[in-house]
Amino acid sequence: MVRQQRTIKVPFTFKGTGLHTGKEVTTVFRPAEAGTGVIFRRVDLDPVVEIPATPEFIHTGDIKRNTTLSSGETVIHTVEHILAGVSGLQVDNLYIDIDADEPPEPKDGSCASLVDALNLAGFMNQGIPVHAFKVTTPISYQKDDIEIIALPYDGFKVSFTIEYENPHIGTQFISIDIDPETFQREIAPSRTFALMSDVDMLKAEGLIKGGSLENAVVVDKNGILNKEPLRFPDEFVRHKVLDIIGDLSLLGQPIQGHIIAVRSGHNYNLEFVRLLDADRRKKARTVMGPGNDFWDINVIQEIMPHRYPFLLIDRILELEDKKRVVGIKNVTINEPFFVGHFPGHPIMPAVLIIEAMAQVGGILLLSSVDSPEKYLVYFRGIDRAKFRRPVVPGDQLRFELEMISLKRRFCKMRGKAYVDGKVVAEADLSSTIVLR
Repeated sequence: MVRQQRTIKVPFTFKGTGLHTGKEVTTVFRPAEAGTGVIFRRVDLDPVVEIPATPEFIHTGDIKRNTTLSSGETVIHTVEHILAGVSGLQVDNLYIDIDADEPPEPKDGSCASLVDALNLAGFMNQGIPVHAFKVTTPISYQKDDIEIIALPYDGFKVSFTIEYENPHIGTQFISIDIDPETFQREIAPSRTFALMSDVDMLKAEGLIKGGSLENAVVVDKNGILNKEPLRFPDEFVRHKVLDIIGDLSLLGQPIQGHIIAVRSGHNYNLEFVRLLDADRRKKARTVMGPGNDFWDINVIQEIMPHRYPFLLIDRILELEDKKRVVGIKNVTINEPFFVGHFPGHPIMPAVLIIEAMAQVGGILLLSSVDSPEKYLVYFRGIDRAKFRRPVVPGDQLRFELEMISLKRRFCKMRGKAYVDGKVVAEADLSSTIVLR
């Protein structure tokens, strides 16, 4: 799970009615800088109150039917569908301005219309790596007949089981790998649902004032009451997956793991988020985590197949999506090639300077595709190569490459290598990416 952080290209407005409050609400989705995360802003208040979508701001009050965030006395109810759409499309940094205490419910009770709006706004990679929360050992939560488990997995997968006495829902199970494509196709269109008996109870409690058969599937003993038939035979459990994706996004970083949930709902999902957060904090005390502003060697090794003695870059300092990259290589006397090049007079071979330059360029090329760990970079040509001065132990090579052209998976870059601010080598490199 290696990719760049991303935000939306342009702001957009999303209007509608709050599900529980029945209020007319306007939300404006705005791009945010890398490292910002997702932040709700109550712009109807003076001063504006910001509420980040992180574990610290999960509301601890008695909320049973939705997911609520709070900061002091300020709350925002029913954020799960918006968060699911944002997380499902892998939008990491975003401001969501809202002029009420509950965002508008997407018009049909799914988050398909929000997904359409996000896609229309477009996405912008931000040059900074995403650091996922990697499940390395099983993490489990259980209460009565509710169970949620996180297992190690190379990706993000959700398996969910629901069990209802109503025969029109019954027992349903789904297990699905989640990425933007599968989310849009298999999960986003699934609508929220309720039993008719629950609808009566919720109305008596003063809730679902904005609810109707237009934005929810309602089921009684005779079947669904809506004119539109089910969109999937197992639409009910698919919506539960949508809900848990939104709730788990409150961890504040993507999850790399397999989530298995049985009969869970919002309250239990949020308890599980707190459990994951506690595990994350425990690990942070014992293991130094990666930084947020560069591609360190751990991230590089997730993208590049090279290993000792042929991995020739140590860090990526700057990356502008599909345009420019800067990386470094620390040259030490321990490099294996110095044994024979040359004994008593160590000089880094010029061909390996070009190879290191190409590896830095490879990061730029691979980071522009989904699932970069599935690809290799092949050289296609080297032009205008020049070498200005020797590179010796103790030097730090700084590589700067700019994309000259990029057509599908073929590219040409112009690169220069510096030591102490002086050019030591330069070349134009042509390459392509292929499946491993």
